[in-house]
Amino acid sequence: MHRRDFLLRGAAAGAGFLASTELQGEPGGSPRNPGEIVIISTWPFGKAANEAALQTLEDGGSALDAVEKGVMTAEADPSIQSVGFGGLPNRSGVVELDAAIQDGRSFESGAVCSLQGYRHPIQVARAVLDHSPHLVLVGAGAREFATDQGFPTEETLSDKAREAYQNWRKKHPDGKGPAAGHDTLGLVLLNSDGHICVACTTSGLAWKHPGRVGDSPLLGHGLYADDEAGGCVATGDGEEITRVCGSFLVVEWMRKGATPEEAIEETLNRIARRSPRGRDVHASFVAIRADGMTGAGSMRKGFHQALTRNGSTEVLSVPAYVDRNPHEDQR
Repeated sequence: MHRRDFLLRGAAAGAGFLASTELQGEPGGSPRNPGEIVIISTWPFGKAANEAALQTLEDGGSALDAVEKGVMTAEADPSIQSVGFGGLPNRSGVVELDAAIQDGRSFESGAVCSLQGYRHPIQVARAVLDHSPHLVLVGAGAREFATDQGFPTEETLSDKAREAYQNWRKKHPDGKGPAAGHDTLGLVLLNSDGHICVACTTSGLAWKHPGRVGDSPLLGHGLYADDEAGGCVATGDGEEITRVCGSFLVVEWMRKGATPEEAIEETLNRIARRSPRGRDVHASFVAIRADGMTGAGSMRKGFHQALTRNGSTEVLSVPAYVDRNPHEDQR
């Protein structure tokens, strides 16, 4: 089916949903852009990312520039142990970084996975978008591309991360202890022209098997943007989010007229129904609908969103999502 036919069918199928929930957009089915800048990101350290993204826009940068500059704040902060320079290494003691970026107008994207030796994988992902015919580069190939693009190699294992790894190896001398962690930084931005861009960056699970890649750098899983519908980013158990194409699913529900929180709720339900662990899963999403409405949702307590509106940024706690037995609803 051609994408045009799919969109037309989706609009027709969503008409009843829109009417029943009183979420109609402007005549013609397209929600009205409010003309304001809206930014939403994951975790408290998303606040600095939002502020950097907003400043980039105010300085004349593009929406893509803004999401790139935004998530670089966490990549450069050694106190954040799930992203960039501060990221905890794999079970071999090597930091492997993943990042992705997408333009919601053109659908162009770029991603790198298992990148070693570069503190800012989002910059390399942006270069993939701008200068490569490919969408995703991994491992040694991603490193070669980064070198060819002129990015300098840097130490990526911080002193704090090295100490944490040494302590982990004392507990697991064979280097085969369990992986841990899930605090990806993802950011969604809607500019005043109604243009949406998204970015994600992470060091992945601590003590992961070398080469493991979660949802964060995978289009449709850890991030997705479409100017016609909205944008979403995810954080949590990457394997669980990937199994249901989490961020894409949230955006598609918003395309049908769901609010961001309703779309996230449906997606969390899908994860819970599909996972043998049920609701015992780390899965969280933040999203912006094309009309500027925002939402966040999480399967567990402790998740926070950073939200920017009217030039002001605040960190908000997101209540854990509690619902009926997931097997009761088979939508």
